[in-house]
Amino acid sequence: MSVDTAAIETVNQDFYTAIEAGDLDRMTEIWAEDTDEERVTCVHPGWTLLAGRSEVLRSWALIMANTTYIQFVLTDVNTTVLGDVAVLTCVENILTAGEEGEASFAAGKVVASNVYVRTAQGWRLWMHHGSPVLQGDDDEEEEDGELEH
Repeated sequence: MSVDTAAIETVNQDFYTAIEAGDLDRMTEIWAEDTDEERVTCVHPGWTLLAGRSEVLRSWALIMANTTYIQFVLTDVNTTVLGDVAVLTCVENILTAGEEGEASFAAGKVVASNVYVRTAQGWRLWMHHGSPVLQGDDDEEEEDGELEH
């Protein structure tokens, strides 16, 4: 594993740890600054595109303020470094507090793409895109190669 790959995967883990801990200060450190030409972007599962550092950080503040418990187990992590840009894809296996409060839990799965840029401060998150993986009764049929429409 290259030094860059290790650094990116460390920042990526810090990103998810910040969400779990509700640590907006750490989240603010992880995200890159907007430039004159470009703004950071974020797509939360089921949301529209958020553009601009302040809008993205505001969304994380809202999510953290309204989440009583969340835990991420990342699988299928794949990191590709292209000069000063890196793309990390992973599966977020998520455990959250359920509808009945702290005594219940709900599980979900999201496929995420996180784009990092090299800055003077190190690798910073430029774009996060999370897409939910729909799970249901038809999962077995899809595995057999029979898709229902």
